[in-house]
Amino acid sequence: MNRMRIVLLVLAACLPSMAAAQAIPAAAEIDDKVRSVMARTGAQGLAIAVIDKGRPVHVQAYGLRNGRGDPLTVDTVMYGASLTKTVFAYTVVRLAQQRRIDLDTSIARYLPEPLPSYAGKDIVNRYADWSALDERWRALTPRILLTHSAGFANFGFLEPDRKLKFHFDPGARYAYSGDGLNTLQFVMERGLGIDVGAETDRIFAGFGMRNTSLVWRPEFAANLADGWDAQGRIEPHDERSKVRAAGSMDTTIADFATFAAAFVRGDGLSRKARAELLRPQLPITTRTQFPTLQAELPPAERRADLAAGLGLVVFEGPQGRGFYKGGHNDSTGNTWVCVVAKRRCVVILANDVRAERGFRELVDFVLGPTGVPYDWEYGSEG
Repeated sequence: MNRMRIVLLVLAACLPSMAAAQAIPAAAEIDDKVRSVMARTGAQGLAIAVIDKGRPVHVQAYGLRNGRGDPLTVDTVMYGASLTKTVFAYTVVRLAQQRRIDLDTSIARYLPEPLPSYAGKDIVNRYADWSALDERWRALTPRILLTHSAGFANFGFLEPDRKLKFHFDPGARYAYSGDGLNTLQFVMERGLGIDVGAETDRIFAGFGMRNTSLVWRPEFAANLADGWDAQGRIEPHDERSKVRAAGSMDTTIADFATFAAAFVRGDGLSRKARAELLRPQLPITTRTQFPTLQAELPPAERRADLAAGLGLVVFEGPQGRGFYKGGHNDSTGNTWVCVVAKRRCVVILANDVRAERGFRELVDFVLGPTGVPYDWEYGSEG
């Protein structure tokens, strides 16, 4: 009797998650929903990939890739924006698994000179300006930089003197910082001799991602997406000539579907490394993600369902644990949402920032309610 009661209690606890997980809609239904969202938002181009049980089951592109009216296809090269950050985090965790870097070692152990001493136009333009940092830089670790808890502004150029500063002690709280990841890239390249672009290229090649890179390649020009901004103006694709961990990736929806599926399966990672990549690392204590240095909420008002992972955000929802990462600039809106237990994901790459207004509707339509924190993500700083 006691054993039966335990079984019933376990089943009862599982029912809410089981009920929340719906069947993936048919391809034609997804197509109709995407076209409806594009018509409502005015978005000119959008590509979507759906992963179920760790495998791509629907990959499609809709609309236009440029003002000439050329169609957006699954092989059109699009800007990955901040999805680059999760690719970079995956790369770092693989290197940690190979014992080429340690997530909790001070970056001072890796650099031959103090971080603030590195200066010069080329270094500042490619990475950041650290010349104003105090001795707290020695407390920085790869984990702190990957969880956006360095204490930096999003980018140094947002500071009045364009130099990074500590707004709080490293590791104390979450505040989104692209230059935090660019700093880790510099440490890896200058201190450890690791070529980040070459490392990611090896990963992309291993997954068969032929049209993805963290730096511009001339062959991308043959099938390239320009973008549309919030006012419907066309923005040419930016040919990024330098690897930037914070957001220089070009990719296609076909390629990134492959990566998203491999990521949610944990390909290339031990069980321990995959768990480390996806576990909640640090509470998130602000009302929204942007502006990045806003005041923390009183403890009673903080969301218990959100936490920083490594290069992504982990959330708890009606289908259990999930993770997501967004990507955005004036003419790009990207989102990547996964439910861990069922290895289900939706990836949306849009070369029209107006598409972002339909992301929640599309993700919910495909996956059902997940709890992805779109109300937290979007704010006044892009």
